[in-house]
Amino acid sequence: MTTLKQGDTAPLFTATDQHGNQVTLENYRGKKVVLYFYPKDDTPGCTAEACNLRDNYHQLLSLGYQVIGVSTDPIKSHLKFSAKFNLPFPLIPDTDRTIVNAYGVWGPKKFMGRAYEGIHRVTFVIDEEGTIERVITRVETGDHTRQILAPE
Repeated sequence: MTTLKQGDTAPLFTATDQHGNQVTLENYRGKKVVLYFYPKDDTPGCTAEACNLRDNYHQLLSLGYQVIGVSTDPIKSHLKFSAKFNLPFPLIPDTDRTIVNAYGVWGPKKFMGRAYEGIHRVTFVIDEEGTIERVITRVETGDHTRQILAPE
């Protein structure tokens, strides 16, 4: 899993979100960023996580946080997922795994005894200067905002 840790510089990226807008981490300088990686659109855990962030989005914004979701699903899937659950933040379709690999969240996984390669559910909280403030590897999907805002 990721080798990035608190104090590391967050890898820069430029990508297109589900609405065709360009998202560049550099453009978020001066703001805190919640960069969350999730396995698959419209699955129970990923939906719970996205909806928790959606339900607490205005609180996060009021505290200076911007939210960006990343998975390897295609843009069409992100658009459908975003519309179905009225998600107010960008979802990046990282189909070539450029961002996923830069953040080190792709790797071996197990599900129901089957081993495979996939994206790990990890959230990076990035400060206003582009430094990783926290890495959350044990994401509580239904209560993720509390995890993000809780002191370490």
